[in-house]
Amino acid sequence: MAQFKVYGRDDALRPVRPAMSDVLHAAAVDVLGLPADKRFHRFFPMDAEDFPTPTGRSERYTVVEVLMFAGRSTTTKKAFYRRLFQDFEDRLGITPTDLEVTVLETPRHDWAIRGAPGDELDLPYRVQV
Repeated sequence: MAQFKVYGRDDALRPVRPAMSDVLHAAAVDVLGLPADKRFHRFFPMDAEDFPTPTGRSERYTVVEVLMFAGRSTTTKKAFYRRLFQDFEDRLGITPTDLEVTVLETPRHDWAIRGAPGDELDLPYRVQV
């Protein structure tokens, strides 16, 4: 289980939103081991005055927050970051300087989905990668 929240300037985020979703999904499936039929992405395009660009970043500055079950190794998470930096640059033209990724992990018992606590679900994929 993983949910993605993507924040960026409206004028920069909207034109690449479908391709960005594909990039996020491919990395989640290939690196984090999520099932191909699970795509939980939420986009938050914002006006420039509501999403200030930090010094040294461009108007394409993007923040990705990933909320997921705890259990993946540091090596897996670093591979995920590297994959996003590479694919955002290659496929979206967003440089690593303009991408910020934060992973927030919670134990499965702190989620409730499909009518049950997360630690009572029989998942069709492994979380410990």
